[in-house]
Amino acid sequence: MPTYLMLTNLTDEGRKTVKEKPERIKEVNKEVEKMGVKILSQYALLGGYDFVNIIDAPDNQTIAKVAVELSSRGTLQTTTLAALTVDEFINMLKK
Repeated sequence: MPTYLMLTNLTDEGRKTVKEKPERIKEVNKEVEKMGVKILSQYALLGGYDFVNIIDAPDNQTIAKVAVELSSRGTLQTTTLAALTVDEFINMLKK
């Protein structure tokens, strides 16, 4: 399955929710996985983004649906990037 990085920033409402109920992060992860993707890893960040998720999804359409669904809640904004392993990248260049 293709791999994607989803960078997220919490909105004011999202920060309030996470502060009051930090376990909500894991609940959202379960909801996201029910949409047909697999969260491989997740990190809280310092800097320009609040979180990064490394996700396997079957295709661009599925990850786009996840991004729209999450963003429509008003608690976060997403930036999604398609990712290739270095080996995939090297093999692509050799063809």
